[in-house]
Amino acid sequence: MNLNKKELETSINKFWDDSIVPTLIEYIKIPNKSPSFDPDWKRNGHMDKVLVMAVEWAKKHMPEEAELTTKESPGRTPIILIDVPGETDGNILMYGHLDKQPEMDGWDGDLGPWTPVIKENKLFGRGGADDGYALFASLSAIRSLKEQGAKTPRILILIEFCEESGSPDLPHYIESCENLIGAPDLVICLDSGAGDYNRFWTTTSLRGLIGCSLKVEVLKEGVHSGGASGHVPSSFRVARQLLSRLENEKTGEISLAELNTNIPEHRIVETEKLVSILGDEVVNEFPWRGDMQPSTDNNVEGVLRRTWLPSLSVVGAGGLPPSNNAGNVLRPYTQLQLSIRIPPLVNHLKAQEAIGEALTKNPPYNAKVTVSFDEPASGWNAPETVAWLASSIKSASRSYYGEDACSISEGGTIPFMAMLGERFPKAQFVITGVLGPGSNAHGPNEFLHIPYAKKLTACIASIINDFPS
Repeated sequence: MNLNKKELETSINKFWDDSIVPTLIEYIKIPNKSPSFDPDWKRNGHMDKVLVMAVEWAKKHMPEEAELTTKESPGRTPIILIDVPGETDGNILMYGHLDKQPEMDGWDGDLGPWTPVIKENKLFGRGGADDGYALFASLSAIRSLKEQGAKTPRILILIEFCEESGSPDLPHYIESCENLIGAPDLVICLDSGAGDYNRFWTTTSLRGLIGCSLKVEVLKEGVHSGGASGHVPSSFRVARQLLSRLENEKTGEISLAELNTNIPEHRIVETEKLVSILGDEVVNEFPWRGDMQPSTDNNVEGVLRRTWLPSLSVVGAGGLPPSNNAGNVLRPYTQLQLSIRIPPLVNHLKAQEAIGEALTKNPPYNAKVTVSFDEPASGWNAPETVAWLASSIKSASRSYYGEDACSISEGGTIPFMAMLGERFPKAQFVITGVLGPGSNAHGPNEFLHIPYAKKLTACIASIINDFPS
């Protein structure tokens, strides 16, 4: 049907102000860290608190005919399923998650991960943008359509609680809820990024993720560095040598063939268009220190490096005392937590196997090397967008942002998209989100841009309304 767009936008804006923002403020206060960062999540009770809050809110605001179900198998995180019966043919699946990344140091003095603050129309705090808002925005979009009497296909909202851990529990629920999920024609995911806050952005590819702990042991206990260094190899030096088997430390290039792929030409063209719109913002969006420079001065190459090339980051360490409490001791071990992003189209299991072999085979000095992997996640590459959806996305962006929509490849990971893409190859995807410049998901000062999120919700409602019956 033809929507009254002004009425729809007014309704969504009011609903965000009255019902969503106050709820997100309470949600941010809860340290509902994902199981990888809070192994005692069940005993600590934060996840249950968020679950209860989300269920109570959803029951209050979902359509009368909708049915809400929660599932929590023993030893697994829960999921929320909200089934909105359809009045037309078709099956839409909407997705988000309610678990969070850990605190991270570096928050500004008046901000904090569990301290919600609104400044300049931005809601600061952990998890609001990544992506606690998804459940609430999804129901807001559906509610605005119902208010205008729009007929929609069947819509299933699925919210998980372990996405930030690689979604290890999700395959179980996809299998056990197979009949309820059905075969989606359209998947809408609100857990991705935006190149700016001026238009509707869709994500067309995601990198995969292999996380692991690399532990190098050289001694049973620490010894005086004056008497041992030079004779006893430093565990840190051994770790450096092992990392060089994966990465050229001068260029950042990952040498393992199993972690590389050929970039499709249309993704390069897409990236060139993105850079033509954003220009130097693809560099300036990062909080560079002083005169620090990016790895390349070619903006197209830089975007491709963070979306279609593998990369290695050391994100944590063990066995290293704080600098102000470090004695002259040759330490017995070094433990490094590695985050290895792999391109779309790369087989994550083969990549993990290659990494394990490279790090453990013939270690220097016969040091004891242990590699412990987290749940690996595959990357994802979107299928070609069908004509009605491309037209709908274009129209929605012009209607609510006043600018053409644009596509973006993302360097992050949403494991569920790869699962769905493999399981439902005929499905169409709208992967989008509010994580634009400066929003800093996973880092300090994460924020949700409230005006952008309101317009994005209106775009989602418009796309659902355009679904062909």
